[in-house]
Formats: sequence, C-alpha cells, structure tokens
Amino acid sequence: MKADAPGAVLKRERVRDFVLGLVESRHPGDAIPSERALCADLGVSRPTLRAVVDELVAAGLLVREHGRGMFVAPNKITQELVSGQETMTAPRAAGTWSSRLLEFTTFPAGARVGRKLRISPAAEIVYVARLRLVDGAPMAIEHLHIRADLVPTLSARELEAGDLYEHLREQHGVHVQEAVQAIEPTVVTRAEAELLDVPELSPALLFERLTSDTTSQPVEYVHSIYRGDRYRIVSRLTLDPSATAPPARLGHHPGIPPGDFVHRDTIASSTRGDIQSAP
Repeated sequence: MKADAPGAVLKRERVRDFVLGLVESRHPGDAIPSERALCADLGVSRPTLRAVVDELVAAGLLVREHGRGMFVAPNKITQELVSGQETMTAPRAAGTWSSRLLEFTTFPAGARVGRKLRISPAAEIVYVARLRLVDGAPMAIEHLHIRADLVPTLSARELEAGDLYEHLREQHGVHVQEAVQAIEPTVVTRAEAELLDVPELSPALLFERLTSDTTSQPVEYVHSIYRGDRYRIVSRLTLDPSATAPPARLGHHPGIPPGDFVHRDTIASSTRGDIQSAP
C-alpha cells in the first residue's frame, strides 16, 4: 500500500466539502462551475479536482454532460427500513480492529460541516483521517470531523489505540448517545484504492454519520469508505413488535467506532451490518 503525501488527504477532503456544498445548495439539474473555474477558485490541480468530481459522479451526486458541463444529479430515492419512532442497537462486526492515522489537524469547520455540527463556519473542528484495519488488513478509510471545543486535548494515541468513543467519554467527558447514519454504494478512487489495497473503481460502501451527545448536541460528522468485497449489510426486520430482540454479539459496530454505544445507548439507524470475508 502507498500512503498519500502529507496533506493530500486533507486537500481532497476540503475540495470534496466545497463541491458537496455546491451540490447541496442547488437543485437537481442546476449547473455547477466548470472544473477549470473550480481549480482556479480552490487553488488546486486539475487531477485533484477531477478525482473528487469522479467520486461524486460515481456516487450519483453529479452528472457530466459532454459539451455542456456538470450538473446536480436527480434526487435519490430513500427507503427507511425501520420506523423513525423506533430505536435499535446495531450488532458488531467480527475481527480485531485497529487504526492507522493518516491526517490529524485542526481548522475552521466551513459552511457545510458547520451546518451539520450546528456551529459557526469559523468555529474550529478536529479533522482526522484514519485507515481502519481488521486483523491487519485494510478495511475502511474514515474522515472524522469533531468539534474542537469538546476535545481540546485529543491525542494521536487515542485515535490509533482503543475505542474512540470510550476515550471521548473517559478522557473528555463527551457521552455520545445517538447516531443517524446513511449507507449507500459507491466506488473507490485511485488514492482510496492504494490505501485499501484494491483495484481503482472497486465497489465500496459509503457511510455518513452524525453523532450527538446526551443533550442532542452534534459531536462529530463522519464519512467513511468501506471495502465492498469485504463488507456487507444485513437488515433484521422485526415484524412482531412484542418479539424480543436477540442479544448483540461482541465486536465492532459497522461504520461506528466502539464506545458509548457498547453501553446500550441507542442508535437511530435503519441498518445492521456484518463483516464478510472475501471468498
């Protein structure tokens, strides 16, 4: 596996946030600026911007039309598997999970992440990119955006060893209680493929999660790319409301670092996941 040059992950993340902000502020069918204009505005190279645009096109958020430009894609159809009034706990995935830190820095949240965390765009966040491994094999790339005022002493050690949410609770007094998480298919970019040790454009799962504490204040916004050849989602639907849910087994929550959720706090999510080894 080849690691990115210092700052490369963060640069793509900032470009991705900016372009996503354009998408989210427009309606389906609206045009966005050309790649040349975006490169000039953001001060990035054409390959860097092209990689981000390719990712968003593959994810179904942008549409390229030859000779016309780029446009916001039609809205996706969303199906909720569990009533919004219900809460559930997610089972955890198998294997021994570990992390390798790729980026760890602090900077202003910006408009898009600020809206998600309900803070000023000028308020600082801790940005973390880390490679998640299972039994030593790369499984996912996580991009974490955490309110900096909540974790002024967060350390690299906490991000590479142990349970992040446990560290938040015990070291920083932050008790996470609820996570709203969306999952959809995508493909990996060249840079992601190098880190995950898979071919470029391999299928993957995109997790996006907003985590809140016991006061319903957003704590972190996370988006993660999980290998499609090693990861699958299984939904358990309870048709009889009086039925007793089976006990959760030990392991790692799909898309969710272990932590307070282990202590039976609820997760407002419509899916349950599991790990599937490649044949």
